[in-house]
Amino acid sequence: MIMINVGFVEDDHEVRQGYSFLIEQAGDLRCHPFPDAESLLETISSIKLDVVLMDVNLPGMSGIECTKKIKQISPQTQVMMFTVYENNESVFQALEAGASGYVLKHSSPAFLVSSIMELYEGGAPMSAQIARKVVTSFNKPLKVPADYSLSSREEEVLDLLSQGFRYQDIANKLFISIATVRSHIYHIYEKLHVKNRTEALNKWKRNSE
Repeated sequence: MIMINVGFVEDDHEVRQGYSFLIEQAGDLRCHPFPDAESLLETISSIKLDVVLMDVNLPGMSGIECTKKIKQISPQTQVMMFTVYENNESVFQALEAGASGYVLKHSSPAFLVSSIMELYEGGAPMSAQIARKVVTSFNKPLKVPADYSLSSREEEVLDLLSQGFRYQDIANKLFISIATVRSHIYHIYEKLHVKNRTEALNKWKRNSE
């Protein structure tokens, strides 16, 4: 059985203890609790964390700033915000910082555990309210800025990315291989001068307004 190491950054002692116990009960999850961002960053090089649950509002360094540093130190570690904050600013700052998921604390224990597993397996779990905010932010028709000169296929791929489709889903929809999807995405990033999906979609959105 594969043991998944989960870091949990939460400054409230009771909340930290309660959710740590809940996570451990899943069987194949091992929880490593931290009271603040600084203590996690001190140990992240010695503990291979597969997933990190990150609160937004922390004493000292914020959860969003910590997320940026985690992705710099350990790019393979997947970060999911686990917080009460659901305002647009927190959501998009977290995603831009490198978070791959955003789950609200009032979610059920079963949803939290399934979200951890989904994140570990390459997904991007979000509470329904958060997913709606993300979708709404990209609900304007995409237009091709002339200076970027994307090909029609690249436009299709970017459009599907904006709708939240995964690489394999895009490959299936366009009847191409996943390697070809990755190649298109590489060229899109190159043309837009961005490093990840969030930056690409944000830049595309700004230029299509």
